[in-house]
Amino acid sequence: MAVIAVQYTYSGDTALADQHRGDHRAFVRSLYEAGSILLSGPLGGAPGALLVMSAASEEEALALLDQDPFLAAGVITGREARLWTVVTGELPGA
Repeated sequence: MAVIAVQYTYSGDTALADQHRGDHRAFVRSLYEAGSILLSGPLGGAPGALLVMSAASEEEALALLDQDPFLAAGVITGREARLWTVVTGELPGA
């Protein structure tokens, strides 16, 4: 498995995000418990988040995230997945 960094871009609609945040976090938690998400959390600055994932490819990582309630609701307006080579440090479970 590879380490994939996925960056979400959010719409900035705080009310919409608040409405779906509980379902989004439960979804992310389920992928964390399954070992697909290693780390996740919001980014500072422009609305968005970073998810560090374990997947076979960038495409697989995005496919795992296709059912995110934030995506269905329109909170997520962009996603970018990139292979990440960890050089220093260790990720949980590595």
